[in-house]
Amino acid sequence: MSNRPDQITFTTDDGEKVLFEVLEQTRLGGTDYLLVSTAEEEEEALILKDISKDTDTDAIYDIVEDEKELELVAGIFRELLDDIELY
Repeated sequence: MSNRPDQITFTTDDGEKVLFEVLEQTRLGGTDYLLVSTAEEEEEALILKDISKDTDTDAIYDIVEDEKELELVAGIFRELLDDIELY
């Protein structure tokens, strides 16, 4: 995962494009997760889950909303990054 991008563009369901800065990434159970923040909201972070299929040409990410999954992945990111607070 050393060839990770520094920034990704997320397209919302409404077609709006949002630029995210990638803070960290990890792989859990064969699934890639990104910890990202926007330039406007540096104090807030989101965890995105790669939901791409093998046939997709671009990576497709979705915001992790499941409480158990979110807490598990957030715990991993907490260990990787000491100076960030995740809620």
